[in-house]
Amino acid sequence: MSTATPARTPPRLLRVRRTERLTPEMLRVTLAGPALAGFPLDSAGAHIKLMFAREGQVDPVLPTLGPDGPIWPPAHLKPILRTYTVARYDEAAGELDVDFVLHGDDGIASRWAARARPGDAIGVAGPGGPPRFQPGADWHLVIGDPSALAMVASVLEGLPAEARGYALVEVPNRHEIRPLPVPGTVELRWLSRDGATAGDSRLLLQAVQRLPWLPGRVSVSLAGESAQVVAIRDHLLRERGVARADLYAVPYWKDRHTEEAYHEERHRLMDEVAEAATAGE
Repeated sequence: MSTATPARTPPRLLRVRRTERLTPEMLRVTLAGPALAGFPLDSAGAHIKLMFAREGQVDPVLPTLGPDGPIWPPAHLKPILRTYTVARYDEAAGELDVDFVLHGDDGIASRWAARARPGDAIGVAGPGGPPRFQPGADWHLVIGDPSALAMVASVLEGLPAEARGYALVEVPNRHEIRPLPVPGTVELRWLSRDGATAGDSRLLLQAVQRLPWLPGRVSVSLAGESAQVVAIRDHLLRERGVARADLYAVPYWKDRHTEEAYHEERHRLMDEVAEAATAGE
C-alpha cells in the first residue's frame, strides 16, 4: 500500500461513463475524461471531494489551484461539496469508480447518482487521507457500514495472503450483502439492522465488544456513521489498549445531518486520525 502524499493537483472535471447497480441501495458510477490522467495509483479507499453543479448549472464551476490552496468561485457559483471514497481506479481504462448509497432525493449526492447519465459532469478533488491500515501488524480488524464499503474492500484487497483477523460490516438489510475479497484467515461477518435507523444502531460496537481478542499488535480500519465510529474508537482506545497510531477511525457521515452541518466535527475527528498517524511514523 502506498503511503506517499499525492502531489497537489487542481480539481478534475470528469464525466459519467456508465453506472451499475451493485445492490438495491448501492450504485457504482464510473467516471472518465482527459483530466483523469495522472490520478494517483493505489488510491482505492482514499478520500476524494466530489463537486456537484448548483441548480441551473450544467457543469460545476470548479476552483482553480493557487499558491496557497484552492481559489473558489463566488458563493452563488461555488460547487456543492461531498466527501466520498475511491472504489476503483483503473489507469489503463482511464476510469474512476465511486459508489453511492441511494437514499432518495434527500441528499445532493444520492439524487445526482440516481439520475446520472453518460456525459454528466462532476468535479473531483484529491485523493487524500492517512494510511488505512498498518501492513506490519500481527492481525487486522476492519469495520464499516455501506458508506465505508469501498474502504473495507480496499483494505481487504491490500492485506497479505496470510493475514488474520476480522471484518465486520453493518448493512441496513440483507439485500445489501455482496461479495468482498477476504484474504487468509480473516473472518467476514455481516450484521443487518433489518431496517432500523443507522444513528441508533450499536450492532458494530456490540460485535467488537464480543470479539475474541487475538494476541499481538492489531491494525484497525474503521469508518462509517459517526455515533458508532466514535463509540468503537473510544472502546478500542480505553478498553482494548489499541495504539492511536494503529487506529484509522473516520466518521464518514452523521445520521440526520447534512455534510455542511457535520463539517466541523467530522474534520476535527479526521485531524485526530492524521495526527496519530504522523506520531506513529
